[in-house]
Amino acid sequence: MNNRVYNLALRFRRKYFGTIAFRLRAHSNILAKHINPDEKLLYVFCGQKGYSNREIFSTCVVALTNERIIIATKRVLWGYFLTSVTPDLFNDLKVQAGMVFGKVIIDTAKELIIISNLSKDSLREVETAVSSYMVKEKKKLKD
Repeated sequence: MNNRVYNLALRFRRKYFGTIAFRLRAHSNILAKHINPDEKLLYVFCGQKGYSNREIFSTCVVALTNERIIIATKRVLWGYFLTSVTPDLFNDLKVQAGMVFGKVIIDTAKELIIISNLSKDSLREVETAVSSYMVKEKKKLKD
């Protein structure tokens, strides 16, 4: 699973080369450790976790699975950060496009998760992937 997460993140980074993301393998390894054996990986992208475009060292890898959204950041020296959002906690998605970069803001019941420094060209793909995933998962919750 480690290589699959990394390869998908790398593919996204190469396709949208304007996206600022470093240490993809380290972030991907953390994310892969937390994917449950019965979870299926649906979509992976990378970016910077945080609002400011100037803080380029807090990059992360984001994965959509059949159960949740997972955001992983491997810290430089030791430890890591992991955020998991289940469909019942998902509220809304906002996309902001600037001159060069864009942001995706995932509004949850408890916090705003901001993935920034995304290539402006990638915003449509990321928005479509997250929105269609959440609509599908929210329908399952209602049934």
